[in-house]
Amino acid sequence: MPADGRTAPAVWQTAGFGIYVHWPFCAAKCPYCDFNSHVAAQIDHGAWADAYETDLDRWAALTPGRLVHSVFFGGGTPSLMEPATVARILERIAQHWHFANDAEITLEANPTSAERDRFSGFRAAGVNRISLGVQALNDGDLQRLGRLHNVAEALAAVDMARAEFDRVSFDLIYARQDQTEAQWRAELSTALSVGMDHLSLYQLTIEPNTPFHARHQRGGLHGLPTEDRAVRLYELTQDLCANAGLPAYEVSNHARPGSESRHNLIYWRGGEWLGVGPGAHGRIEQTVGRIATAALRSPDAWLRAIAAGHSGLEEKSTSNRREQAEEYLMMSLRLSEGSDLGRLCDLGYELQQDRLAELIADGLLERQDSQLRTTARGRLLLNAVLSELLSD
Repeated sequence: MPADGRTAPAVWQTAGFGIYVHWPFCAAKCPYCDFNSHVAAQIDHGAWADAYETDLDRWAALTPGRLVHSVFFGGGTPSLMEPATVARILERIAQHWHFANDAEITLEANPTSAERDRFSGFRAAGVNRISLGVQALNDGDLQRLGRLHNVAEALAAVDMARAEFDRVSFDLIYARQDQTEAQWRAELSTALSVGMDHLSLYQLTIEPNTPFHARHQRGGLHGLPTEDRAVRLYELTQDLCANAGLPAYEVSNHARPGSESRHNLIYWRGGEWLGVGPGAHGRIEQTVGRIATAALRSPDAWLRAIAAGHSGLEEKSTSNRREQAEEYLMMSLRLSEGSDLGRLCDLGYELQQDRLAELIADGLLERQDSQLRTTARGRLLLNAVLSELLSD
């Protein structure tokens, strides 16, 4: 309860309630990817549809009365799912919860021809937004990244997706090996010329336990940018996108006003979401507090657990109010809108005013009424800003 004794609305009412569905299979494993994805020779789509429905039945008993603002099919490569499986999942969700009138139903897809052929089936199943994993608009770098498509196929997929769906986004990775500012300017300009309403633009990071990491450890991953060049590429990204009418609403995400990813906003605003499928994470509010969940990562283990009547969870923990406040601060400061200080107050969390004043004086944070935001410079140094804010 807030410190002034008033009753706060439920978290899902203010920050949203979403459902994340993880499809763990890919046609090939990309060398930079640390997501929970697996290559399988055969997939029993009927068994997987049954398992998703069973897991949703269990979650429904724990989250009655919610209004579903978004569903996100992630992976892996969800566009390898049968459209009938997607339809069954959305139908089961509709049986247990009500959808918001403007509910966003996103499905991640790759631009290969096999997946493009499924677009109309996904639209008929209820998907209304596609997120395409383009990753590069350079054939040589697509090969380096282990992608199975080329630039022509990617642009064809964008056209096909826009013909089927009102909302389409795609991802690009920059700060790649040997990539110059001029090359990135040309590539991003091509992406912006397509007329997208949303772009996710990520700097290449070398994640542990990936082939790229092993290659980097052996000294074999040449041409990665220096920190200074990475900063220049980031600043170039912000300028080009803002000038094209797609300002950053989050550190790595750009959209025309009103076209932001509603599902991802639930994460960053500290809402509620269910994590359904192998390795999926969730956050739900219960009488005992805010529960963090993580499902078993192994597809076989998760499928067996669900079939045997178990939860399929590997981890389940309750966070205290301080942990909730710190997680909210870490997520919401990624957004251009920033953090709601009133929500931190409701959680009984007070920022150290001397440190806050120092970060504002240094031009890293700015405060307007109850909103605390990072400046453009602060977003470049977000980890350092958070470290200062959250240190005891």
